[in-house]
Amino acid sequence: MPLLNSVIKWVNIKRNYQIQYYREYPHEIQNETLFSLLKRAKDTEWGKAHNFENITSHEAFKKAIPLQTYDDVKPYIDRLRQGEKNVLWPGEVKWFAKSSGTTSDKSKFIPVTEEALEDCHLRGPKDVFAQYITAHPDSKVLRGKILTLGGSHQVSSFNDTSFHGDLSAIMIENEPFWSDLFRTPTAEIALIEEFEEKVEKIIDTTLDQNVTAFAGVPSWYLVLFKRILEKTGKSNLLEVWPNLEVFAHGGVNFEPYREQYRKIIPSAQMHYVDTYNASEGFFAIQDSEHQDDMLLMLDYGIYYEFIPMSEFGIKNPTVINLEDVELDENYALVISTNAGLWRYVIGDTIKFTCKYPFKIKVTGRTKHFINAFGEELIIDNAEQALKIACQHTGAIVNEYTAGPVFIDDDQKGAHQWIIEFAKAPKDIDHFNQILDNSLKTLNSDYEAKRHKNMTLEMLHLTVAPKGTFYNWMKQRGKVGGQNKIPRLANNRKYLDELMNILGADR
Repeated sequence: MPLLNSVIKWVNIKRNYQIQYYREYPHEIQNETLFSLLKRAKDTEWGKAHNFENITSHEAFKKAIPLQTYDDVKPYIDRLRQGEKNVLWPGEVKWFAKSSGTTSDKSKFIPVTEEALEDCHLRGPKDVFAQYITAHPDSKVLRGKILTLGGSHQVSSFNDTSFHGDLSAIMIENEPFWSDLFRTPTAEIALIEEFEEKVEKIIDTTLDQNVTAFAGVPSWYLVLFKRILEKTGKSNLLEVWPNLEVFAHGGVNFEPYREQYRKIIPSAQMHYVDTYNASEGFFAIQDSEHQDDMLLMLDYGIYYEFIPMSEFGIKNPTVINLEDVELDENYALVISTNAGLWRYVIGDTIKFTCKYPFKIKVTGRTKHFINAFGEELIIDNAEQALKIACQHTGAIVNEYTAGPVFIDDDQKGAHQWIIEFAKAPKDIDHFNQILDNSLKTLNSDYEAKRHKNMTLEMLHLTVAPKGTFYNWMKQRGKVGGQNKIPRLANNRKYLDELMNILGADR
């Protein structure tokens, strides 16, 4: 083990030099990435149809290929799942990451090629720990185990040689053999499909392990950790795993969960590293604990483009590359990747906080907003307003979702929030007032619609009992893995489902 640790540290040093290089030459590396992708895929069906061989500039690339959504590429992906080769990317695609995202109940199957696995999905976590160990040279994280909650996968119904499942499960299946030395529990347990059974098996097999780190979606780890404390009778997680050191989290904004983690892991030496990864790729890593933005990773076989959200949804919107982005502008992310996704609109929105190096924050989803009355409320506004309300009242939010209350004969327009508190405020009306005022401060359109209650009245706040959101997600078959609780919606689908549960419970 000491020899292996030394080798890993040497590899980390080498990798950090590479990352430093593309901090300094981002445009050159992105340009190289684009033409490498085009060259690699020029003889595929897609490459021939779009004349990849003759594309010599970003402008020519934009003219040759229209923007794509999942529905646009689904017929090609269906063929890949049936075993066809050389369609979007050279060769056969064996793995497909099953994802419903948070915008639809319909499953999406995102192709995961060998190149995407090696150069993107598996490289991302390595870079997280490479940068972490560089920043903390006295770290003992490699002397223990990384706790993996994992997902599940099954043989595809299309073809016996193609597989689909959570991206985390696909990564576990394809990690190098030596990963077992650093991971707990075993792959067999991590891949159990039934979430509650998996949690119990993890508890049974990992409490005596030296767990130093964990990585994944904050909400599902909270379920595991609360169950561990309940079963062991311990007051915090350090009494179970005293050498806990770092949590590399992603999938959802960590801020609503931060205070809960501070209570469960009461240590000033516990470190939290934000990551931006999805079934379509691994995109960014927080490289400084003193700043909450993330370094955009430029050499993972992903070429980035950006649509200003002011033009999103119109015909022929402006689409720019990295050279033309502006700070603090809200953009829809467009990717072309070594998984055979071409000018694919992923559905996330980001903004740049820095250039040289290029750093970003995730601001929300292109379909996750409330704009029923012209207020254009995005997830970033909601998360910041909640943080302010919690800071002023001492509340801790466990989960939440929000959507519109539509105008009718005896009802003005409003926003309804359903919030499950880990620690409820003493005065719920005071919390509600601060939340509403914070939204006004953060979003001038919301403020204008709230002026004198003319269009929107004071937001409606419904407090949900503990466990409500977990039970809702369980009913929807969306517990564990990369499933996420939808935060904002421009309709009442999620609100009405939750209100039905609350009505039944009451």
